Amino acid sequence: MSSNNKLTAKLMIQGTSSSVGKSVLAAAFCRIFYQEGYHVSPFKAQNMALNSFVTAAGGEMGRAQVVQAQAAGVEPEVRMNPILLKPSGPTGSQVVIMGKSQGNVTALRYHGEYQRMTWPYVTEALHGLLNEYEIVVIEGAGSPAEVNLKSNDIVNMRVAMEAASPVILVADIDRGGALASVVGTLELVEPEERAMIKGIIFNKFRGEIKLLQPALDFIEEKTGIPVVGVVPYFKIRIPDEDSVALSEADERPTVSLTEQLDVAVIRLPYISNFTDFDALQDEPDVSVRYVTDPANLGKPDLMIIPGSKNTLADLRFLHESGIGNNILTLCTKEIPIIGICGGYQMMGRLVKDPLHTESELEEVAGLGILPMVTEFYPQKHTVQSKGTILTDQGFFKACTGETVVGYEIHMGRSTLDEGNLPLFNLTSNGESNLDGLQAGNSYGSYLHGIFDNDSLRASLLNWLWERRGSKRPVEASLSQAALRESAFNELADLVRQNVDLERIRAIMGLRADS
Repeated sequence: MSSNNKLTAKLMIQGTSSSVGKSVLAAAFCRIFYQEGYHVSPFKAQNMALNSFVTAAGGEMGRAQVVQAQAAGVEPEVRMNPILLKPSGPTGSQVVIMGKSQGNVTALRYHGEYQRMTWPYVTEALHGLLNEYEIVVIEGAGSPAEVNLKSNDIVNMRVAMEAASPVILVADIDRGGALASVVGTLELVEPEERAMIKGIIFNKFRGEIKLLQPALDFIEEKTGIPVVGVVPYFKIRIPDEDSVALSEADERPTVSLTEQLDVAVIRLPYISNFTDFDALQDEPDVSVRYVTDPANLGKPDLMIIPGSKNTLADLRFLHESGIGNNILTLCTKEIPIIGICGGYQMMGRLVKDPLHTESELEEVAGLGILPMVTEFYPQKHTVQSKGTILTDQGFFKACTGETVVGYEIHMGRSTLDEGNLPLFNLTSNGESNLDGLQAGNSYGSYLHGIFDNDSLRASLLNWLWERRGSKRPVEASLSQAALRESAFNELADLVRQNVDLERIRAIMGLRADS
């Protein structure tokens, strides 16, 4: 460990399995320490996720660490997530190192030579943050007790040892078997690794804490490690790390949507950046559902085709599943549709990948909704963009000329048929480019985060209600920035009330007066 690191306090959140709530708890601790006046950074060595983000410097990183950085009140940067894996097929992923794509690698190859090669990037990023921040909140991945993966570990106990960080082990008590998973994890890690685990948190608890107390006493007696918190099950709008949350979503319209707009998002097999729709879900007059079965598409107020990590494969899915035909039928009935990034590409006449940049397919016919052709190139375009709304058509009429911000992550370039006008004039890294296309009630853009623009979102929802012949039942859209801050503070308050912060501070070596 670098000698400059010794003044930095560290806390690592590991789990007994995936989806125990590590990311959200790490965000909670980032916000708690930020509220206490510390300069805090999150860190996760390796993320596997389809939800990614582009930093101000143009690097790509996992959304979970972006959310944690926002909770910590700092600008996201790729050192916070030096390795990002984006699944692109059944056995392979695109590997992003320090924000830059390195191409696709099979799982077998990655969990060997490639993973060993990435470790120096992890250590450099980690120590850089440890040297610059007062507190680093580190997140693990999956479980530290996966014996088949431990020899090439770059995200769990190897990171804890490298950072000399105490570890809090988190178990999901809602799914059952939490006591056994804690004991089993502690039995399977090495003795020196077990010594790093200084506390246990049971997450997602429902019920009366007094009835759980005998189990907590048993765990402390059995393991010798204190239980430092029991966090209740909660629903606070913190963005999900990956598509696990979508598996529980009902894709059918509710029986009555008289007070809410019905927004149907096509759930593609390789859906990415579905956090684009969080801003719509936050609106009280909007119901967002994810559709895989054409029979469940119905007649929504708005259809959305989201981003994709494998555009050609997902486009083929639309054709073969029958959803594509349903979309086209609804378009002829003037049902509005919006495509974002890969979804935008699919709405064109043709998608070509002659160099097999993204898949084994060379070209697939598009849905033919928008007059354009897309071709893939090896160079990935990753930028934050800001610009002006050019069009005055459809829902844009109420916000023409206003500013729009977002970010772009794509390897395809779309060429509009002659005579078609774009939606936006964007500036990225000092260069201007035109983006987006509209035909009738169909719209497409490369801009992720487009619905986070409060004025644009309000214009869209007002327009959709007007199409129903009604006035929007709420007076104004909620500010996304204000909602996010409120959610972080609510999360911090909840965790403060249900963990022993004084004990955790002592574990981290933080003085009471620091």
